[in-house]
Amino acid sequence: MLEKAVMICGAGHSGSTLLGFVLGSFPNAFYIGEGAKLRYLHDERKPLRKRVCKICGPDCAVWSTFKWDQSKPAYLQVANHTGASIVIDSTKNTKWISDRTAEIRDTGATGYLVRLLRDGRAVLNSRFRKYPEKNPEEQITAWLDQIRSTEALYDAFQGPKLTVHYEDLATQTSDTVRKLCAFLRLPYDPSALDYGRKDHHPLGGNNGTQSLVARRQGKKRDNFAPSNARSRDFYENHSGGIELDLRWQSEMKPENIALFEKLAGSVNESMRWEAVSE
Repeated sequence: MLEKAVMICGAGHSGSTLLGFVLGSFPNAFYIGEGAKLRYLHDERKPLRKRVCKICGPDCAVWSTFKWDQSKPAYLQVANHTGASIVIDSTKNTKWISDRTAEIRDTGATGYLVRLLRDGRAVLNSRFRKYPEKNPEEQITAWLDQIRSTEALYDAFQGPKLTVHYEDLATQTSDTVRKLCAFLRLPYDPSALDYGRKDHHPLGGNNGTQSLVARRQGKKRDNFAPSNARSRDFYENHSGGIELDLRWQSEMKPENIALFEKLAGSVNESMRWEAVSE
């Protein structure tokens, strides 16, 4: 029976897959990944990586047998299918979240909104790395649009809501997760920080973070979730734990930093993270 639905909003590349894995490691919790990908399950017109579990692939014990009846609440169906009472979704699309919020009310469950923020320079560097062919100014503008639409969603949300910073999650992990537990009315469970120990079945989301879980569990994913060559070394040398990613400080071109500051510096003030990597 669905009791709680936790929706993570914010800009892509802000650490929502990591946060989803942590929250999904609590008892009776299930992390969908990006719930909007439920629409693509079993649709062979979509690329494989968009319609299968990013850890297990097509033979996933959860998603290979799930059919979403779009006339009924999505999270309730996921809860009934998995046996979880808490469902976590990191879709971030504001319309998707608004639609699910209305559904949650109809089920009698409680919907929680977590706004995850990250220094925009780190977010944009990740996007520049993933999409080098795209125009930097257009990508910065898209980030601004997402931040503003998320802020409007957050301000209008009628229910429990909390803002969390990725950098706090990565550097003050225990305190930040305790804060989330208090917000979600969950007993703190330190074992959830070792998120790779639990089986996860995410749809969509960050390949790099997912690769850490797959490596921990000895699963190969190259056929449906190929690793990005630009990030492969970083994740191959990663401890598998929760670490602060400050690659933007060494990777981001000075001209792109300057452009970001010109277009988005004022908006980024509340998210700016100035710690220097060791």
